[in-house]
Amino acid sequence: MTAEPPGLLGPAEIRQLVAELDVRPTKKLGQNFVHDANTVRRIVELAEVGPDAADTVVLEVGPGLGSLTLGLLGTGARVVAVELDQALAGRLERTVVAHAPDAASRLTVVADDALRIGHRQVGEPDALVANLPYNVAVPVVLHLLAELPSLRRVLVMVQTEVADRMAAGPGGRVYGVPSVKIAWYGTARKVAAVPRSVFWPMPNVDSSLVAFDRGPERTDVDRDAVFAVVDAAFAQRRKTLRAALASWAGSAERAGEILTAAGVDPRSRGEQLGIDEYVAIAGAAAVA
Repeated sequence: MTAEPPGLLGPAEIRQLVAELDVRPTKKLGQNFVHDANTVRRIVELAEVGPDAADTVVLEVGPGLGSLTLGLLGTGARVVAVELDQALAGRLERTVVAHAPDAASRLTVVADDALRIGHRQVGEPDALVANLPYNVAVPVVLHLLAELPSLRRVLVMVQTEVADRMAAGPGGRVYGVPSVKIAWYGTARKVAAVPRSVFWPMPNVDSSLVAFDRGPERTDVDRDAVFAVVDAAFAQRRKTLRAALASWAGSAERAGEILTAAGVDPRSRGEQLGIDEYVAIAGAAAVA
């Protein structure tokens, strides 16, 4: 077996760390560790954390054993790694010192839950790069986009089914609440598939990479007001919007009036509307 270049973890190093830490990956934390250096390089490339990244701060959620952390540090960027597992968080700095000692000063480890952090814990990172468990992927991304307006770019590895939902456009079968809420912040797209074989342990689901670019800040209407409309529309997605938004608006008649004022056909359904239409509905309700 050919050894990996200095600074990246290969299968042998992964096995050594697993044995040392007596790691027993849990489904709850979505612990599937990348052991393929080429995959790490590909993720770093797609994250657009280039070789001139000295002024870039990357937020990494769930660094695990440190495979991707080392790849990101190899660009010259500063990395803030948020790890919920205390044992893994405690070992990460030593792993970086052992494999990339010159980069150790550019790593900050935060032992915390990504769903609770904000700028006070992680500062103002420029990019988010993460391998996220499917059950918290969307909540984590939405939370971080809301709490960290400095994030301009995102690249997350998630279950392919979740990736499809995050990047879906109006009218698609998997288009839903996650699709619309992520679109509030910018544009998401699925950029690559990730084979199961690059993980340890090997997961029983397929994974994909989703890239995101933040758009201009929306200031014309309150985000929570828009999200309330989205939640109501998809809670009864088989119904027309006039019927689905009846409780939210106070009555079906009132919902119809708001929809008409927003330029939306009351007979349409939630999955047919993009974020701009939902913004218009919330705006029409605010002035009505």
